[in-house]
Amino acid sequence: MASSRPGPNLSRIATSLGVSVATVSNALSGKGRVSEQLAEKIREHAAELGYIPSQAGRALRTGRSGVLGLVLPDIANPLFPKIAQAIEFAAKSADYGVLIADSRGDVTAQTEAINRLIERGVDGMVVVPRRATRISASSCPVAVIDTASTPGNTVAADHWQGGQQIAAHLAGLGHKRILIIGNNPESNVQNDRAGGIRSGLAKGMSSEMLWIERLEQTAGPGCRLGLARKAAEGFTAFAALSDLQALRALTELQQEGINVPADVSVTGFDDLIWSPVVTPALTTARMDMDRIAEIAISALLKTILESGTREGVIVTAETDRVPMQLIVRQSSGPARPAKENLTDGELAT
Repeated sequence: MASSRPGPNLSRIATSLGVSVATVSNALSGKGRVSEQLAEKIREHAAELGYIPSQAGRALRTGRSGVLGLVLPDIANPLFPKIAQAIEFAAKSADYGVLIADSRGDVTAQTEAINRLIERGVDGMVVVPRRATRISASSCPVAVIDTASTPGNTVAADHWQGGQQIAAHLAGLGHKRILIIGNNPESNVQNDRAGGIRSGLAKGMSSEMLWIERLEQTAGPGCRLGLARKAAEGFTAFAALSDLQALRALTELQQEGINVPADVSVTGFDDLIWSPVVTPALTTARMDMDRIAEIAISALLKTILESGTREGVIVTAETDRVPMQLIVRQSSGPARPAKENLTDGELAT
């Protein structure tokens, strides 16, 4: 039967060692005049008893809560739980807790989420902004994770470089006509990825851009993307700017009887949890979220500890972008020779 006896407090430790509560508090906090020998004895005894410092007590002593905020743009997107996990791990390694807020893709909700976290006394926060929004300084330090082209960005994956890797991969497979598929033309991240792809095209290659949201404004949500027609026009590679769009493209192509990768190739970004297990497994560019989170949290805590106040500032880091890694799987393959390109009414089976 589990014991209901409460964990040791400062008073119990002081009584056990025959010293004052103030002496124990000073020894454990590193403050006051306590000899190193006695302080070490107190720390060892506290550890033996399983003493865990009170978060509230630490807040009173230091003026800091030991809690960071994290604002995500849409926690329903499978990318953002991965980011949350990486941030929480990096914060925990520095003995900080994390409160998470979801802006649900709405600018007003994003502002409200930031204000709620400030009201709860967070020492600082990490914000992954809603697309095309700029985060201004709040009443606490803020680290922004978006893309290098976002004003005030702290650190992010090098989305432009990731796009260049996708382009180089497709060039090496002999593809000449690339259809770039994005979701929102206002997204800084997707624009950087598309720009990277275009800048990485080899001589003789060309690209065309398809924005899904623009298409859906006229054709309706969930409409067909017209990829079979694009394949018939000679496009042999479909470079989606996220794995979610890549899955949509892959599904539509397969429903039209177009074989991936024998007839056309499909690539994505983000390496989501299901990307290795779809058929065919998806070639994609992966973000090093652990490294990004480590840099963001390190820069944030450095600002918090150096300022000594709840000063509002956008945090900068020495490293503002982290290279992406190309993960080659089965959804990309050699381009069909020109004479074998699909023509109208001649879909591959």
